[in-house]
Amino acid sequence: MNLKIMGMCMSTRRIGSIGLVAAGAVGGILISLGITAVAQRGEPLPLRELQQFANVFAAIKNTYVEPLTDQALVNNAIKGLFTDLDPHSAYLDADAFKEMEAMTQGGFGGLGIEIGSEDGMPKVISPIEDTPAARAGILAGDIITHINGKPTKDLSLNDAVKQMRGEPKTSIKLTIRRAGRDKPLEFNLVRDVIKVRSVRSKMLNDNVAYVRIAQFQERTAADLVKQLSEVNKGPGAPKGLVIDLRNDPGGLLESAIGVSSAFLDSGALVVSTKGRIPSSNREYYVKSMQSVLGELDTDADVLKKLDWLKTVPIVVLVNVGSASASEIVAGALQDHKRATIIGNRTFGKGSVQSVVPLSEDSGLKLTTALYYTPSGTSIQVTGVQPDVVVDDTAQGNLFRLPREVDLKRHLVNSKVDENTEEEQPDLGMSPEFKMFEFGGDDDFQLQQALNHLAGRTVIKNDPAKVAAAKEAAAKREKEVESDSPEKKSPLNQQPSVERFRITPKGLEPVKP
Repeated sequence: MNLKIMGMCMSTRRIGSIGLVAAGAVGGILISLGITAVAQRGEPLPLRELQQFANVFAAIKNTYVEPLTDQALVNNAIKGLFTDLDPHSAYLDADAFKEMEAMTQGGFGGLGIEIGSEDGMPKVISPIEDTPAARAGILAGDIITHINGKPTKDLSLNDAVKQMRGEPKTSIKLTIRRAGRDKPLEFNLVRDVIKVRSVRSKMLNDNVAYVRIAQFQERTAADLVKQLSEVNKGPGAPKGLVIDLRNDPGGLLESAIGVSSAFLDSGALVVSTKGRIPSSNREYYVKSMQSVLGELDTDADVLKKLDWLKTVPIVVLVNVGSASASEIVAGALQDHKRATIIGNRTFGKGSVQSVVPLSEDSGLKLTTALYYTPSGTSIQVTGVQPDVVVDDTAQGNLFRLPREVDLKRHLVNSKVDENTEEEQPDLGMSPEFKMFEFGGDDDFQLQQALNHLAGRTVIKNDPAKVAAAKEAAAKREKEVESDSPEKKSPLNQQPSVERFRITPKGLEPVKP
């Protein structure tokens, strides 16, 4: 069985290949199972209730003021079944099904944003690197209030995606509500074919290798191992490795296992899943390098170049945008004490979804289990807690992103009291804030990772810059209040009003 974990987006109708998928806000771990047959064997169908449904179906079809097709009625009824389920369970119509498959293949058309939902409107979970959305400056946490001038309130995610998708080189306008900005922002974007580059790597100073995984796709593990074998061209192996999983919304489970396998010893447990039906209860262990590399060259010389991956000191960078497959890798390396996790607490997506095919181009994505790190810990709601907490920037955490706990109808973790969950500080994003480049010279968290590998002091932030950021935020808030018309006049001052009366000559002012 081909197992996968997918991100928060959406590929020739290959339902057999979609297997296990793990994603952030609108994804999960997916596995193709014969759940329908299992359910029918477990309990008899509720015939009386189904007869009542058939009666309602017939009444609407025959007497509703406007004609409705059988397909429309059935699709709406299926969608209604998911209304009170957790946010990761969904009906996959033809468009959603194709979208999910495209994402796992690493290519799709559109703007390059992964979306969830908040207050009935699409919310940007993460802009995908080097896409129209990322280049235009759209940020994680942005609320899309209008698409081409039309409000998105109560627009389904599927419909929002359909409106934002389109032919390459066509234009679209998004209106954005952003935390810390008192006025909406408008972005004029040009659609493009989105090709997600899953793995990027380079050598940093002090002989430290850096690899960024933007999303877990079919070839991610093999590409990562291949790139890391190529950076090892010097007289000695790299002295350290930074694995960057920040804003990585997830991807394929097999890729997460493959990536973990590159750094863990043979026989080590990577992740386990537990659910109601026997096929949901599984354990996944480290894979051999030959199976990770797949069709790539696996001769003895290539494999020998990978020996350093098992012993090199590792730092894994995570943040609130690291979800599902990212959390599986971070949790596995943390539990086996193979890496130091630095950054902020992760998204907290720990549920498992199964893809149940209904036809060639539609299916169900249904939550069937939870996954657990090697120590048996569920990260549902809690996420992966870093070994060393470091803020996004030296100025602190400038904006707060939604997490699993913020999603409506999320599954609870019985071992967590959500009322006492500690939230990250929200300083209010500066209007002048510009997203730093992951892996760039201005990457504060990366600099702290390098400090850790070199044995230097790691700091959470720069207290002086944090104080300055708070002062600037307070000043901006004060300026906004002073600009408000209600603040300009004392409460006891009556506004000036001009009065007119109608005369044969027209309107004449009335003297006070």
